[in-house]
Amino acid sequence: MPLFEFRCPTCAHDFELLIRTGDRAACPECGTATVEKLFSETAPPAAAMNRSLPVASACPPGDAPCSPTCCRL
Repeated sequence: MPLFEFRCPTCAHDFELLIRTGDRAACPECGTATVEKLFSETAPPAAAMNRSLPVASACPPGDAPCSPTCCRL
């Protein structure tokens, strides 16, 4: 089951739920089923992870990151 982030517009409570496809989320604070799904800020979308990113000319060849601020991280 995927983990989704939600916000309740009624009581302004932000929460996370493990929810199956087809199930409806409800706010654990006030119980309303009118909640907004939020975009997660903790992980990039899967499409972004599958895309090749440009490598700066200062990075050495290969796949290993060259420093903590490397463009490959």
